[in-house]
Amino acid sequence: MKDEFEKMAAAGKIEGRQVEPLVSLTNSGFCTHKSWGFGRIKSVDTVFAKFTIDFPGKPGHGMDLAFAADSLKPIPKEHILARKAADIEGLRQMAALHHLDLIKVVLTSFGGKATLDQIQHVLVPDVIRDDWKKWWETAKHEMKKDGHFIVPIKKTEAIIFQAQETSLQDRLLVEFRAAKGLKAHTTVAAEIVKNAPDIADKAAIAGEVIPVLNTEIATHLRTQPAVALEGIFARDDLAAVAGVQPEPGEMTAAQLWLQDGVKFGPLLEAVPAVKHRRALESFKAAQPERWHETLRSALSVVSAKLCKEMAAVLSQNGKQAELKETLARHINHHTGSSELLFWFAKERSDVYSDLLGPELFRAMLTAMERDQFSDRRSNRLRDFMLEDQDLISDLTATTDVEVVKDLTRALQLSPVFDDMDKRSLLARLVKCHPAVQSLVSGEQTRQDAALVVSWESLERRNNEYRELVDKKIPANSKEIALARSYGDLSENHEFKAAKEMQGILKMRKAELEVLLNRARGTDFLNPRTDMVSIGTIVHATNLSSDKQEVFTVLGAWDFDAEKNIISYLTPVGQALLNRKVAEEVECEVDGARHRYRIEKVEAFKTA
Repeated sequence: MKDEFEKMAAAGKIEGRQVEPLVSLTNSGFCTHKSWGFGRIKSVDTVFAKFTIDFPGKPGHGMDLAFAADSLKPIPKEHILARKAADIEGLRQMAALHHLDLIKVVLTSFGGKATLDQIQHVLVPDVIRDDWKKWWETAKHEMKKDGHFIVPIKKTEAIIFQAQETSLQDRLLVEFRAAKGLKAHTTVAAEIVKNAPDIADKAAIAGEVIPVLNTEIATHLRTQPAVALEGIFARDDLAAVAGVQPEPGEMTAAQLWLQDGVKFGPLLEAVPAVKHRRALESFKAAQPERWHETLRSALSVVSAKLCKEMAAVLSQNGKQAELKETLARHINHHTGSSELLFWFAKERSDVYSDLLGPELFRAMLTAMERDQFSDRRSNRLRDFMLEDQDLISDLTATTDVEVVKDLTRALQLSPVFDDMDKRSLLARLVKCHPAVQSLVSGEQTRQDAALVVSWESLERRNNEYRELVDKKIPANSKEIALARSYGDLSENHEFKAAKEMQGILKMRKAELEVLLNRARGTDFLNPRTDMVSIGTIVHATNLSSDKQEVFTVLGAWDFDAEKNIISYLTPVGQALLNRKVAEEVECEVDGARHRYRIEKVEAFKTA
């Protein structure tokens, strides 16, 4: 065709400089256009000086030769795009039988290197129509063993094809030498361990890698102990597969845990999740006498994922009873974090069935309300409560109706849900317990709505309300005004944070107003003592242990464990109210059912 194009140039139909580009396009038969993409040249018409090209969505498109010479780029017949157009079935067979040949075609098409995204984009779904992830894992494993491919650890970096073969050991050492810092070196060391069966001289590669790791581990102990711990794990794994002995004086995982300043919870959170169990086991080895106490005390300050791992380690090492006791305390005292309760409620294991009750529901509400004033605020527990359709029924299925009513009131007053979400949860409560319908619909009596409280607790709530209205809300308004002055509200993080806090403060103000409106103060003077009533001291016998116990039943906001003071709204208080001497009652205390016989009822205060 070159002679034809030269004649056209001589006749002035095209320019002389356009002859060679047109020859290349004609010989290859494939091209790309910056807007229309890949095209296949179907015919050349030298009479009318045009190509006929099939583009995606533009089949049989006619293009002037002069324009084509300037706007099209020829694609070689060996290019992956050309081969897809000319022989798609051949490529599919290659994908099934010869993974590396197909990868080589793709990489050479892109100048010898391409990212994973580029490879996937050009092969899926035309060539590889089934499980891409499975196919790629097989191909990647073969590439790592083959000496012509360099497969980086980071997925965003390009995979390289090289004509000269390099051994796997040499490639990994090159990667290790090029890596910067302990974290990068640890990643390559882990890759060396993974590929150890295909490495010829493991001792030699370990001899170069381990001293570097040891040097960097020592420099990270104070500043980044979690990174140091990962480095120790990778070093130990490499030493094990290479069969080499530890270097004199090298830092061990147990020694790291015993370093001054190492904080258990924060260090674990900084370790990748896949290393959590190993990190916990190393801590257990470092602290054989106290490890379980540390795990139990950390349950309420770590993530849900770590809670799960800690619980598994405790249970598998004979500490399930202690774990259960810790969980019961966090639930009954409402001290559990939203992450701990999220894990516990989501798992709902039969092992802890006696703790899966209404008190857990209350503890979850308390944790979410507490989170509103925390810097580490999370919505995971709230979202879980809304998404899990069975949670409320599971926690309240066998609960006394009076306790359910109290739960309903607590949910109605909770500031953590908006109106629509709150209605959804209340509807689930009504579905399980139709008796609370009147509370939800607003038909409850004034007596139901009232809260009997001590004057002292009422004063505390009033002080909290005044602090909110007189100090916190005005201070927040000033913060909003100051943040607004910084400009560009879409990127103004100070403004967003201040506005979020404004919402929290307003919700708390509304909640306190409802509570204070319901509150009825009393001094508990001269209560009825012919039966248990608010303001009485109850002497009872625990029929399970035959021990004498005392309960002082006071107002809705009164509680003092050391003085045996309980609120009349608690499960114990509700069980005792209106009962007479010699009557027996059953209630739940610390997650266990107890039966009591009332021996004596006396007034908390008399005139």
